[in-house]
Amino acid sequence: MKFLQVTAVALLLAASALAGDVTGKWKGTVETPQGSRETTLTLKAEGANLTGSISGRQGETPIQEGKVDGDNVSFAVVRNFQGNEVKMQYKGKLEGTELKLTYSMGERSMQLNLKRAE
Repeated sequence: MKFLQVTAVALLLAASALAGDVTGKWKGTVETPQGSRETTLTLKAEGANLTGSISGRQGETPIQEGKVDGDNVSFAVVRNFQGNEVKMQYKGKLEGTELKLTYSMGERSMQLNLKRAE
């Protein structure tokens, strides 16, 4: 029984060691109907919690509800568009040296691929 417990803990530690670390600065470009836009994402993962900010044409905005589960990440950003607050949901996965995210705003969604900048 003790052997199984030790093995289970070792497997959990190995799985978390294999998961990539999303902490750092990420840069990418998103294609919109208005053209290409540069985006910078600064993230800090602490266990399952994810904090940071996203920068772009509207300046720097803190992320909310950030979560990390292995290589999967999710967070929200609330931005103000013409006096209206809009919540954007981001979900994605760390794949090697790229962070591939899909973000949605209502029924509309777009792809954002970022590469580590630091």
